[in-house]
This record gives sequence, structure tokens and C-alpha cells, in this order.
Amino acid sequence: MFAPSDFLDLQHCAHSDLFADCTYVWDALKKLNSYFNGHSFDRSGSFTRVGNPYIDSNVIIGDDTLIEDGAMILGPAIIGSHCHIRHGAYIRDHVLIGNSCVIGNACEVKHSILLDGCEVPHFNYVGDSILGVKAHLGAGAKISNAKLDQKGIRIKAQGREIETGLKKFGAIIGDYAQIGCNAVLNPGSLIGRSSRIYPCVSWRGFLPPEKIAKENQIFDLI
Repeated sequence: MFAPSDFLDLQHCAHSDLFADCTYVWDALKKLNSYFNGHSFDRSGSFTRVGNPYIDSNVIIGDDTLIEDGAMILGPAIIGSHCHIRHGAYIRDHVLIGNSCVIGNACEVKHSILLDGCEVPHFNYVGDSILGVKAHLGAGAKISNAKLDQKGIRIKAQGREIETGLKKFGAIIGDYAQIGCNAVLNPGSLIGRSSRIYPCVSWRGFLPPEKIAKENQIFDLI
């Protein structure tokens, strides 16, 4: 339960080796720092700049990716091909972004893994999280990654409590899941494949695959 394969199709992840030997899907976040330490950074990709974005030296960008004016990419980061990094995007340390992803205006991403086709398009925060294939955040959706009491994150689901070993851990959002506008995912949220969180919902815990969460009630996805 809560293995990488329960949430993610790793055939759509160029960095699938990060998930090798992970008992729980969030264990990949613990490997990010050392994973980047093993990479050399070059600018061999043929990407396009519009205006004058800031791109640090420890950033790899794939072919046909568009980086707009005003974006800031501090790195270390690896961004795939055919992505769109829009004006005002802020990509911080230890970020892996797959192919055909969108990071939009006033969006911040740090210490996270995004699989192919993710959309983080409008006023979003993604910290210490993993987003599956074509996962989508509605405008203003936020992923909270730390508890107010600063204690470690525990997962409570189906009568179990699992210590993650992480003080900062936002969410796991499964393939094709959608998070509604202005929703908040609290630390340690697990969203199953193809599930949906309605707008303005504050969610905590595990939402199984193909479910809808609306005002803290769960419905089958029809």
C-alpha cells in the first residue's frame, strides 16, 4: 500500500530510477538531493527564451521548452522537453519536471517531482511533493508542506498510521488527478489516480483512486 506503482505510471518519468527500492512513494523525495549530486549540468538542449528569464547554471532544459520573461529557475533542476515555463514562475532547488509540463504565472515549485504532462498553471504552490502523469492544479490551489507545530509528517489512512520520516512533505497526486481552484492539500495528503478535489476544499489524508472529495464528503467518480 502507498507504493509508487499505486499512484504513478513510471513509464512517463525520465527519472524512474529514483523510485527503485522505495517502499512508499514519498521515499523518492528523500533521494532528490543525492540524485542531483550525481548529475553534470550542461545547456545542450535547444530551448527558447522569451525576453530575459533567469536560469541558473545548474539547470538542464530539454528541447522545444519555452521559458518566458520574468521566470526564475534557481536549480538544481531538470526540466523536460516541450514544457512551458510562464512569466513569473519560480522554480527553486531540487526540482524534476517531466515532458510537456506547464508551470504558470506566480507559481512556485521546490523539492518536487512532476511526471509528464503535469499542469501547475495559475498561482499555485508545490513543495516537497510528487505529481503524477497529467495531474492538474486549478487556479490558486496550494500544497502545504509543513505542520504548524513543526513535527514530522505522519500518514493516517485505513486504520494505519505511518511515520514518513519527513518534516516537510506536501502531497502525492496520482496520475490524472485534478485539484480544484483554491483547494488546499494539507501536509501528507495522498490523492489516488483520477480522483478529484472540489474547489475550495481543505483536504487531509488519503483519497482513494477514482473518487471525488466535496466539502469533506467522498463520492464515487461516475
